[in-house]
Amino acid sequence: MQIVSTIAETRAALAALRKERACIGLAPTMGALHAGHLSLVNAARSSCDAVVATIFVNPTQFGPNEDFSQYPRTFEADCEALRAAGVDLLFAPSVDEMYPADATTIVEVEKIADRLDGVSRPGHFRGVATVVAKLFHITAPDKAFFGQKDAAQVANLRRMVRDLNFPVEIVVCPIVREPDGLAMSSRNRYLLPDERQHAIVLYRTLRRIEERITSGLIDSAELIDVGFAVLAEEPEARLDYLKIVDPDTLEDVADVSAGALIAVAAWIGTTRLIDNVLIARR
Repeated sequence: MQIVSTIAETRAALAALRKERACIGLAPTMGALHAGHLSLVNAARSSCDAVVATIFVNPTQFGPNEDFSQYPRTFEADCEALRAAGVDLLFAPSVDEMYPADATTIVEVEKIADRLDGVSRPGHFRGVATVVAKLFHITAPDKAFFGQKDAAQVANLRRMVRDLNFPVEIVVCPIVREPDGLAMSSRNRYLLPDERQHAIVLYRTLRRIEERITSGLIDSAELIDVGFAVLAEEPEARLDYLKIVDPDTLEDVADVSAGALIAVAAWIGTTRLIDNVLIARR
């Protein structure tokens, strides 16, 4: 695995890769890797000729009171994991490399960026869209791999790709979970042992709603009430949102008959976690 830290090095390395390999897959990450990240690499490896991974803790997607400075950074271990997974090229730039001091250009997906996590994290998806647009320009992948856990991010990026005519296919990979159902996240390592047990309530909430849908309930308001009842069983969880929305626009839907995204976010202690489940058209 080749490790590069500048845009010029990345483009030169990719030019060499493209001479002998037709399809380039990109797995963007912020590091602190877990099995969920590696599932993106594995998916890229299975469908592309070469795999590029990135590690960049992007400051523009963190709010002023969020955890940018504390966000876990495990670069050496991450490199070993990516090397073992068969990554060909790792791009790990500095903040100065990605954002020149006088940079003023941003990318924002209007309306969608202000829904779900965009409500409690203003500007978050603007930062995500801007950095991913830059990574697409730098690496020019044929396919880019993202996790379903970040469903609102996926909706923003799909619209950005469509609206700005990026020649890249967005591939969404399933959520990878711990044995008890907790969605894997780099932020899980913030949880204290007792908080780790409380955190399962997010998955339990989604599963209960799924069960009610399977039994025939489709009204969104009633389904959300089912979720509220589950969350009320765990007083250590402080709810941010529980929503049933269109997975592409993130707008509320009245019922799940045409398919829907059920998304939840909550704080467990000082750690904010997200989870979701997709409901197929009924």
